[in-house]
Amino acid sequence: MRIALLSVNRRLYSTRRLWEACRKGGHDVRFLHPRRCAVAWLEDGAVMTQGGLKIEGMDVVLPRVGTSVTETGLVVLRHLEGLGVRTPNTAESIGRSRDKVASLQWLSHCGVPVPPSVFVDVPDQIEECAALLGGPPVVVKVVRGTQGVGVIKVGELDQLRATVEALWGLGEQVLVQRFVSEAQGRDLRLFVVGDEVAAAMERESAPGDFRSNLHRGGTARGFRPDQETAALAVKAAKALGLGIAGVDLLITQEGPVVLEVNSSPGLEGIEAATGKNLARVIVKHLESLMTRAKPEVAKEFQ
Repeated sequence: MRIALLSVNRRLYSTRRLWEACRKGGHDVRFLHPRRCAVAWLEDGAVMTQGGLKIEGMDVVLPRVGTSVTETGLVVLRHLEGLGVRTPNTAESIGRSRDKVASLQWLSHCGVPVPPSVFVDVPDQIEECAALLGGPPVVVKVVRGTQGVGVIKVGELDQLRATVEALWGLGEQVLVQRFVSEAQGRDLRLFVVGDEVAAAMERESAPGDFRSNLHRGGTARGFRPDQETAALAVKAAKALGLGIAGVDLLITQEGPVVLEVNSSPGLEGIEAATGKNLARVIVKHLESLMTRAKPEVAKEFQ
């Protein structure tokens, strides 16, 4: 099987682990850097090159598209999809998951419980938004933030207005969510591959912080989710069309809610916390994609 591994840095832990797992599985793997790929639309059709070499003949593409190269990465991914190359995460599903508002909309429409949230777009909505959420404290998020960046807890209405207006001044779109105090700085990350939860960890925030992201100094331990929690994580990934996803859950008084779904979840923290070889699990999933019907090829590529 010829696998295209789409990533900006082959030395990153997750990219390296996936590369090694592909090679150990006996597969021909090619590293594609989104910004070094040239996609062209010529008289005889669309072509893509990297380093002057034409990219063709791929069976599967595994996208590891970070937020800094989302748009460029999705151009490359859409090109490969148009050629009929299989992928666990399509460009459409990745784009949907990267937008926190679009993601919440899709999850809610599909019956997946999410934290009470309000999208704020104009100044006179700020008081209304706070009232809908039961008043401060609330959590302000930029729509396209990641790894806890752009996530701010505010405790007063005037602080909420100042924070939202400051983010607007930076050109950011803003989402406001109810602060779930009972979570006590803990959340769950469930790593979904296909129809199953391959691994799960509980994360706890660093002292003085409410964000549990490992990049923000949080800690993690592996755990075994119950059937209901695992089914919710799989449902959330499927709602967004993702075959590989990191699903973040908060445990509230009403039960678990889906906080976020990551379309390019890191392997390092969860492999260390659980001892699971997730890279191998992912490669096995890529192999299973080859047994399915070949995706329909866009007319311009036929």
